[in-house]
Amino acid sequence: MTRNSRLLEFLALFVFLGSFVIIAESQIAEKYTQNQCVNKRTCHECIQTKSCAWCMMPNFTDKPRCFQPSIPPFDICPEPYTFNPSSERTIILNRSLTKAGSISRGGQMVSGGSYEAGSSYSASGSSYQSSEYGSSARGSSSSSGSFSASSDSIVQLSPQRVNLKLRINEPSRLNFRYSQAQDYPVDLYYLMDLSKSMEDDKKKLSTLGDRLSATMRNITSNFKLGFGSFVDKVLMPYVSTIPSKLAEPCQGCKAPYGYRNHMTLNVDTRKFSEEVHNASVSGNLDAPEGGFDAIMQAIVCRDRIGWRDQARRLLVFSTDAGFHYAGDGKLGGVIEPNDGHCHLDDNGLYTHSTIQDYPSISQINHHVKKNSINVIFAVTSTQINVYKQLSQHIEGSSSAVLSDDSSNVVELVKEEYEKISSSIEMKDNANSYVKIQYYSNCLNENASPIPTYKCDGIKVGNTVNFSAEITVTECPSNPKDWKQQIQIYPVGINETLIVDLEMLCSCPCENPDHASFERNSTKCHNQGDYMCGICECNEFNFGRTCECSNSNIQADTDPFICKADNVTDVECSGRGNCVCGICECDKRPNPEEVYSGKYCECDNFSCDRHNQLLCSGPDQGTCNCGVCDCKPGWTGSACDCLASNDTCKVNGEGEICSGHGECECGVCKCIVSEEGRYSGTYCENCPTCTKRCLDLKDCVQCQMWKTGPLKDEAACAANCTLFVPITEEKNVNDEDANRVPCSYYDEDDCRFKFKYTEIDGKITVYAQEERECPPKVFMLGIVLGVIAAIVLVGLAILLLWKLLTTIHDRREFARFEKERMAAKWDAGENPIYKQATTTFKNPTYAGK
Repeated sequence: MTRNSRLLEFLALFVFLGSFVIIAESQIAEKYTQNQCVNKRTCHECIQTKSCAWCMMPNFTDKPRCFQPSIPPFDICPEPYTFNPSSERTIILNRSLTKAGSISRGGQMVSGGSYEAGSSYSASGSSYQSSEYGSSARGSSSSSGSFSASSDSIVQLSPQRVNLKLRINEPSRLNFRYSQAQDYPVDLYYLMDLSKSMEDDKKKLSTLGDRLSATMRNITSNFKLGFGSFVDKVLMPYVSTIPSKLAEPCQGCKAPYGYRNHMTLNVDTRKFSEEVHNASVSGNLDAPEGGFDAIMQAIVCRDRIGWRDQARRLLVFSTDAGFHYAGDGKLGGVIEPNDGHCHLDDNGLYTHSTIQDYPSISQINHHVKKNSINVIFAVTSTQINVYKQLSQHIEGSSSAVLSDDSSNVVELVKEEYEKISSSIEMKDNANSYVKIQYYSNCLNENASPIPTYKCDGIKVGNTVNFSAEITVTECPSNPKDWKQQIQIYPVGINETLIVDLEMLCSCPCENPDHASFERNSTKCHNQGDYMCGICECNEFNFGRTCECSNSNIQADTDPFICKADNVTDVECSGRGNCVCGICECDKRPNPEEVYSGKYCECDNFSCDRHNQLLCSGPDQGTCNCGVCDCKPGWTGSACDCLASNDTCKVNGEGEICSGHGECECGVCKCIVSEEGRYSGTYCENCPTCTKRCLDLKDCVQCQMWKTGPLKDEAACAANCTLFVPITEEKNVNDEDANRVPCSYYDEDDCRFKFKYTEIDGKITVYAQEERECPPKVFMLGIVLGVIAAIVLVGLAILLLWKLLTTIHDRREFARFEKERMAAKWDAGENPIYKQATTTFKNPTYAGK
C-alpha cells in the first residue's frame, strides 16, 4: 500500500468521525431545545410531566429547576437536591391459587390444598394476617348452608392486594393469574314469569327439579337451588283493578303481585319441585311484564335469597314476554325512582312494587357487577332477539331459547353454565383518570401476550396469566382523589384484585410539615412561603423572591403590564418572568438563541429554514423576531431566492418568462390564458394553443409544397416574409418539449406536419420534407374489374347449376330404365292407362 493511499484513508476516517460528532452534537442540542420540562414553574407541575425532575437546591437561579435527567448536562443538579420520584409496586396479599381437586371444609384444606383458614401470608418481605383484610369480595354478606369453610378458602385470582405508586403517563405492568377451581360452589336461582301464558311451563318445571339438581351436581357437589316468580305491578294499566279481576284476573288464576321469593337457595330439590308446583299463575293486561323489579330484588336481597359470598351465582330469568323499564311506572302514576334496595317482607313479597318505578338497564347492570351475578335469559323464540340485545348491556349475562313448555330448561342451564365457566373476562372500576389495558396469551404459552381482556376454552386446572398495564393519564383536581382503590375482577366471580393506587401528583417539599418548608421566609422578603427551593408569594407580592409589590405597579395607567395585548392572560409571552412590571426573558440552553422584545415576543431561531440552515445561512440572511432579514440580492421567506430576474430570461436577455409567466425565486411560473397553458423553462411553449398553427399553415404549404390558398408564387412571396421553413426528413411530430406540433390535411387529402418555436417574437418553423399522401387509385380499372368479377361469378353459378341438373336427370332416367326392365306386364300395354268409358252388363236382362 502506497503512502498516498494511506493518507487518503486517514483523511476519510477523520471526515467520518468529524461528521459523526457534529451529528451527535446537533441531535443532543435539538433534544435539549425540545425539552418539555424547562417551562414548568412549580415542583408539582414538574413531576406531573413525564421524565422530569425538580431541583430543590437553594440559589439555583441561572438554570431551569425542572429538568430531564436523561439529557446532558447530567450534573445540572446535585443528587441530594434532586426530587425524581419513580413508580413503585408492592404486593400486599398474595395467596396461592387453589389447586385442582381441593375442597375446604371446616377451615382445613383437603386433597392437596395450599391454604388453611387463619394462616398468614408473606409478600414483599412482610407478613400479613388474613383477618386483616377479610374477604376480597366486592359485596358483603354472610354465607349460609352446609358449606362451612370461610369465604377465603378457595382462591382463583392471585395476587389479591397490591400497593401501587404511579407518576403521570408512566405505565406500570401488574401481573396476575386466574385458575378455575374444581368443585367450585354454584348458587342457581330460578326466576319465573307466572302469568297465565306460562302455566304449562310451570307444570313442566315442577317435574324437572330433581333432574336439574342432578345435572348441576355432576358439575359441582356444592350446589344450591332457589325459586322466585313475578307478574307485574298491581296498578292500571298493567293489571285490571276491577275488584273481581283483582281476585281472579283469569280463569283458575290467583291475585296478581309484583315479585315473590318462594324458596331461598337450598339443597332440597324436592322442596323446589313442591314450591314450583304450588305456585299459582296470575294474569295482567299489557304484554310486557315486571321482570326488572324481580331481577333487582333477587340481586340486592342477598340474605333473603341466600347468595353465598364465594360461589358462582346464576340467575335464570324465564319468560315469554318483554319487560317494563325505568319511566314506564309513570303510566301507573309511580314517579319515585327505584332505589336499588331490598324491600321484601317476611312472606317474600316485594312491598314497594306500587311505590317505586321499574329499575333502569344501567341500574340492573350496576348491581349485577356489584354482586357478581351471571344472568341467563331463558326466553321463547319470539323474544330472543330482544333479550340478546339486552344481554349486551348487562355484564356477564347471556340469552338462550326456551321451548314452549320449558322442557329444555335443564339442558339450557347446563349449556349456558359451561359457556360461562369456560370463559374468563377481566373488568375493573377505574375512573377516567386511570387507563387500564389488559394483555394475555390465554392458554397459548408459546405465544406473546396480546391486548385482550377475555380468554375462552378454560377448563378446571388451567392457569391463565394476565397483565394489566395501568397508566395515570392526569391528576384529579381534588387532592383527595390522588389515592384511589381500584378493583380488578373476573366477571361473575366474587373475587377481586384490589389495587391501592397512589398518584404521585405533588412534592413532599410543598407540604408545610416538610423540613425545608418555611412560611413567610426571609428568603422571600417575608412576603411568601419558601418551598422546594422557590418562593410562593402572597397575593400582594410577586417576583423571584417576592421582591415586587403590587403597590409599586400603576395598574390604573397600565392594566396589562407584561402582557402583549388585552386578550392574552400569558405574561411575557410565556417566555419569561414579569419582575416588577418588566419582562425578564428566559435564557436558552444554546447561548446563541435569544428571546427578546418588551414582552419576550421575539426570538432569533424560529425563522424559516432552507437546506436546514436558518434563513439559508448567515451569508444570505439573519433571523430577526421570527422573520428573515435578507441580505442584498436575496429575497423569500427563508432568503433562498435571488432578487434578480435574469434567470427567467433566455440567455439573460429578452422578455421575462417570454411574457407568459411571472418570475418567482428565479424560476418561471407560467400562466394559463384563454389561448392555452404555457410551459417550458421560459414559458415559451404552449402545447394547447392552436392559433399560431392556423396562422402559419398557409405559408408553410406554399413555401414547402406549392399548395394551399397561397400556392401562387407571387402571393406566397408577398404574404410569407416572417420565416423560411427548415426542412427535416424525420417525423416532426416526434416528442420535442420545446417545439409546438401542428398537423393538417390539404386539398390533395395529403397530411402535412410542421413544428414551430417562438422565442421573444422570433418564429422558427420546422417542416417535414414529404407530405403523407394516400396512394393513387385507378377507379375505372376497379369498376371494370368488379363488373368482370360479377359476370364471371354468374357464369360459374350457371355452369354449376347446369351440371347438377344434368347429373340429376341422368340418374332419374337410369332408375326408370331399371324399373322398366324389371316389370312383369306386357311392354306393349301401359298398366297405368285406363279407358275413358266403362261398360256394365245386367245379367238378368234377357235382351228384351
